[in-house]
Amino acid sequence: MLKVVIADDEERVCRLIQMLVDWDALGMEVAGTASNGLEALGLVESLKPDILITDIRMPGCDGLELIERARAASPSLEIALISGYAQFEYAQTAIRHDVGGYILKPIKKEVLTETLEKLGAKCRERAATASEAKRMIMDSQKSGEILRDRLLEDLLQGRLDGPSRALLKNDYGFDAPGGCLRAFILKADCPPEAFRSHLAGVITQTSGEIVASALSALCSAVFFKFRLSAGYGIINYGEEDGGKVRRALRECLNSLEARLFGTVELTLAVGSEAKRPELLPKSFREAQAALTERLTEGTGRMYECAAASDDRRAGAAAGVSQPVKAAAGRLLEKYSRAVARAAGSLGVEEADAAAVELYEGISKLEGANGQVLWETALAAGNVIALALNKDGGSGRAAGFAENCALCGSAGKLYEYLRDFQRQSVEAAREALESEAARPIRAAKEFAAKHYGEPITLDDVCASIGFSVNYFSTLFKKETGEGFSQYLTRVRIDQARELLRDTRLPVADICARVGYNDVKHFTGTFKKLTDLSPGQFRKLYG
Repeated sequence: MLKVVIADDEERVCRLIQMLVDWDALGMEVAGTASNGLEALGLVESLKPDILITDIRMPGCDGLELIERARAASPSLEIALISGYAQFEYAQTAIRHDVGGYILKPIKKEVLTETLEKLGAKCRERAATASEAKRMIMDSQKSGEILRDRLLEDLLQGRLDGPSRALLKNDYGFDAPGGCLRAFILKADCPPEAFRSHLAGVITQTSGEIVASALSALCSAVFFKFRLSAGYGIINYGEEDGGKVRRALRECLNSLEARLFGTVELTLAVGSEAKRPELLPKSFREAQAALTERLTEGTGRMYECAAASDDRRAGAAAGVSQPVKAAAGRLLEKYSRAVARAAGSLGVEEADAAAVELYEGISKLEGANGQVLWETALAAGNVIALALNKDGGSGRAAGFAENCALCGSAGKLYEYLRDFQRQSVEAAREALESEAARPIRAAKEFAAKHYGEPITLDDVCASIGFSVNYFSTLFKKETGEGFSQYLTRVRIDQARELLRDTRLPVADICARVGYNDVKHFTGTFKKLTDLSPGQFRKLYG
């Protein structure tokens, strides 16, 4: 049985999660519940659960901090976040820590069950993989290449922590007898359709030949492996040969550009020297961070984190300041609200404008670097995929991230975001072209245009040519709520945006979103948000 820990500061939410799921049918059991982050961390450390379900905000140790500390204690832990909204910080942390599921409040049985089934499958697959890996280590006939592939996978997933030379040799087949270790990434950027043709094979083969030729004589161990559009390398060499290795890496880039001239844009990102094997994961992360600098500084260069370099040091390696994160978060929140409106009315122009505004806003942030641009674009793609796909959008989001990896500049990255938005809107539009869906879409468009007016259900039905009784039944069947409830949500969502982005008095906002009674508006707002308009503005304005 897989063990599950549930963490939420509301006891009723913990009870609800326990009651909604048929745990035996899923092959799972609730090993414990916690009402705050520190208590949850204690359960993770003592019970070693397979899955943690946690609220994003909790006392003592909030959900994001809990994820970091829980993953440190249990790297294979699968995590599902409970949240009522998305923010840039959450998206960043989710990307870094590979959060496996998102559960929006109010919690629905089918969404919770589906999320647990997905995480359970990953746990069982990992267990089977781990079992197989152990068997391969015991089998002397198995190829060391398979083990080194697992080294790359564990580095990519952040599962390797402080390895020793013995561990690298015995568990991963990478024999690094002494000296320095260093990670590097060779990145190929080109249009997705070009890379998926014969070009991918040419790049992979040519890169492998040039890297082996340039580094084998200097290094006691060389590992280089392509994954999609990036070649990941790990080398071991004597400390006295650091300068020669650096020049050899540059020659690799120059030789590849000469061989592949005009077909692909190349970038080389290099982590710092790891004079102890325990620092190899750090070198790998630095190379990943340095790679994002090509988005702002250009391709065709070697970016590295070493102090002695005549190339520009990767700003991403130094991290991103909190003010920049906060500013980027506000821009992403605004984008998310615009996308939510576009999703409701399937408005391509509104989504396009939101993407342009997001890109321009991020580009103008003082201190923003390639890492900020990259993470914001990925988070925006997830917002689009989730907003416009009933299946959760995980498949479309994964395809978006894969294609983003082939964009060699910030401009191309955000141009692809706009293309992805258009494709997602069109796919959603096609899905809504049935007889039942068209009047629902028309009614939502009517609500989006006239929410500030005293509209009635009769007005809506007159605009779309349906009887009140038929439309009411159809809307409830297709959306799960009555039209008046939907209109109320639209109005309150608009009120929240005005409270965030303007200093208008509450009475003016009340009138702008279609209410003529401030007391009634305040009561409705509090019912849907658990906050009065004044409290909401203090927290989020």
